[in-house]
Amino acid sequence: MSHETIYLSLFVQGRGGLKHELTQCLRTRRAMRRPTKKRAPTGMCQIRNPVMIYERPAEADDRAVPGHWEGDLLMGRRMTAIGTLVERWSRYVMLFRLPDGNTAEPVRTGLAEVIQRLPDHLWQSLTWDQGKEMAEHAQFTVDTGIQIYFCDPKSPWQRGSNGNINGLLRQ
Repeated sequence: MSHETIYLSLFVQGRGGLKHELTQCLRTRRAMRRPTKKRAPTGMCQIRNPVMIYERPAEADDRAVPGHWEGDLLMGRRMTAIGTLVERWSRYVMLFRLPDGNTAEPVRTGLAEVIQRLPDHLWQSLTWDQGKEMAEHAQFTVDTGIQIYFCDPKSPWQRGSNGNINGLLRQ
């Protein structure tokens, strides 16, 4: 049985007087399910010359060595953004503020400032999704020496640690 089946059964059963009590038991406490919106691909956010996740070293996949990170952005309501970084081995989380928006230049400079907080041997690779905020990934790699690997499109499970942390932060 999948989690979707459980959630749907709770929402169907909750149409009577138990609705409020059931929604209090849900993690997100939402009374209604959000429908999934499907958009047609535009091709505008495609990263040029990405290094894909399957080219990442094997030591990053099995979490045997520290220094391999996963990253993403959390978007706020008023065009604010916070960058999240999760180290795969220790699950150490670093947050950084992006005061100038979520375009490629502020993300590149914000990341470059964050990586200076830790020793060099703790920064070996970074895995990111294929969002437009990483359009300057090649310049970032030249500036810092840290290779950025990109997940496959619409495959959030390839950055599971970061996805979990972002969900908890949103909650």
